[in-house]
Amino acid sequence: MELTVGAVLEGKVKTITNFGAFISLPENKTGMVHISEVANTYVSDIRQHLTEGQDVKVIVIGVDGGKINLSMKRLEAREAKPEGGFHNAPRRENNPPRNRTAAPTPPPAPKTADQLFEERLKQFMTESDSKISSIRQYSDHRTKSRRR
Repeated sequence: MELTVGAVLEGKVKTITNFGAFISLPENKTGMVHISEVANTYVSDIRQHLTEGQDVKVIVIGVDGGKINLSMKRLEAREAKPEGGFHNAPRRENNPPRNRTAAPTPPPAPKTADQLFEERLKQFMTESDSKISSIRQYSDHRTKSRRR
């Protein structure tokens, strides 16, 4: 049996390491699921998601020489898609932004007139200093290059 990218297989967890899990596949082949491909959430300890001897369903995401790269989370994403494809999926603009922090940050308070003035003054001073320094460099260069 020739393994192709996108093939869905069933296997058994053979060995668990800190960076992933090796899966026994049919025909005495072995593939690896990287820790980042185990679940759709952050996985700090792969042993919380998998145990040795566990039967798992995986999808082939790459075949490089003798190495077989597998994924479990991409299979979950494929199975969770609606039957109609992308046309039935909700629009991205309607989805609220995903925030990784536990508590949402409150919107900034509106700025007062004094704060706005201070910001504008700071911006003006920065631009002014930049322009003056470039003018000074130009004029210093010209006076040094003249013969006396």
